[in-house]
Amino acid sequence: MTTEGAPRVERHEDVVTITMARPARRNALSREHLTQLLAAVTEVGGSDATGIVLAAEGPVFSAGHDFADVADQPLADVRSLLVLCTELMQTLHEVPQVVLARVHALATAAGAQLVASCDLAVAAESAGFAAPGGKGGWFCHTPMVAIARNVGRKRAMELALTGDVIDARTALDWGLVNRVVPDDELDDAVADLMARATRGSRASKAWGKQTMYAQLDRPERDAYTQAVEVMAAASQLDGAREGMAAFLGKRHAVWTD
Repeated sequence: MTTEGAPRVERHEDVVTITMARPARRNALSREHLTQLLAAVTEVGGSDATGIVLAAEGPVFSAGHDFADVADQPLADVRSLLVLCTELMQTLHEVPQVVLARVHALATAAGAQLVASCDLAVAAESAGFAAPGGKGGWFCHTPMVAIARNVGRKRAMELALTGDVIDARTALDWGLVNRVVPDDELDDAVADLMARATRGSRASKAWGKQTMYAQLDRPERDAYTQAVEVMAAASQLDGAREGMAAFLGKRHAVWTD
């Protein structure tokens, strides 16, 4: 039985495309959707596929965490949600396949973290990226673990502190994506980069990818452990509660801190 809003998993030759299909929810990474994505990536990871394309449908690539899962939730529940999200991000690194994000629109917070956690990323000119917690009440602690490892400290701080959206060309200049192409050329650019990234020995490439992550920017796991604890704890702050309540209530937030 297929759960409503479950990602579509489609295989073409040696490449599997996993498409987030919750456009009405802006492909928000709810607990259910994170669980579905983790299951899909894990299953493909155990197959003989050589590549995974992570895609989305609708007007937004992914809006990040679903505040409905976080607002007024106890610390333990928020922590477990963030641990689940972290498991998905690290699984993208651990599977032997090349993982490529196909970004057609806005990716924010954990949605931008998802892009940053893929091995490669191709963006349409209409795409945008942001870590909006910096201008709200719940700072993007865990998204910034992945984003900062792509863009460098000063640019990461700008993204994190301002919360502003950067366009696709800026994301390319900063190192968050590999290619930016006109919207109508996105699929061709994804296929081209994937074909070049998956040629050669599968075993060699799988080992090479996993070793690359093991030695780059250590210690990532330590960073995630700290970020999970801080972000989970920060969900209990008045500012976080107000920001989420305002978002869910479709009203302007009133900041008291």
